Amino acid sequence: QLVASGGGSVQAGGSLSLSCAASGYTVNKHCVGWFRQAPGKEREGVATIESGGITAYADSVKGRFTIAQDNTKNTVTLSMNNLKSEDSAMYYCADTACNPGSWCLRRPSLCITSWGPGTQVAVSA
Repeated sequence: QLVASGGGSVQAGGSLSLSCAASGYTVNKHCVGWFRQAPGKEREGVATIESGGITAYADSVKGRFTIAQDNTKNTVTLSMNNLKSEDSAMYYCADTACNPGSWCLRRPSLCITSWGPGTQVAVSA
């Protein structure tokens, strides 16, 4: 089970970096995605990365968020820049079983079979 960390509170326009890891899990041998859920809304895909490094992003975060594998720390990071109030949500990372990234972003409930604890991101205007 992957665990997300690094959330916090930030003002609009600011930056945060989230981290995803699990004991005994080698990130560059798996495919991982970041997802988020705001209160009263469905969980949505944010970004995915395949074991070979191919990435996919939701349109709402393209150009602002970057997903990457950090092989020295064995984590998958989500670097978030120019944050907006609408980015406020609980963020989760999960193994995508290497399903197509674009499909997984659109259908997280079908793509992901196991969810770990999330990390809260709050962006104030």
